[in-house]
Amino acid sequence: MSETTYKVTIREHSFDNMTARERIAMKDVSNAVQIDEATAEGSLIISPVNYAILDIENSASPDKNYTKYIILDNAGTKYVTGSNSFWKAFIDIFDEMKGEGEYQIEIYKRPSKNYSGKFFLTCSIL
Repeated sequence: MSETTYKVTIREHSFDNMTARERIAMKDVSNAVQIDEATAEGSLIISPVNYAILDIENSASPDKNYTKYIILDNAGTKYVTGSNSFWKAFIDIFDEMKGEGEYQIEIYKRPSKNYSGKFFLTCSIL
């Protein structure tokens, strides 16, 4: 019987000086809102302040190694997704808005052009 391994590494983050408490909190995805579920009935509006990219090794998962994106909003709520399409849109906005003060983004699903009946996550600045 082999032992299940689960390891989370923060690959990248936007915090100025990330404390140990913040590192531990950002690596814990169990209390984060799943963006896919939060957008099931419509769009989600948040004010992002920080993010972290997590590399996860999980021997119990069909995909042994995967990436999760954590977004922290101004109310302290953590949101999590593995969506690359969302991440590309989000990081472009986040990088451009650095130093510009508080702003909001709308997170929503769009129909996939490649897969009939499927959707992908993305976001836009408000």
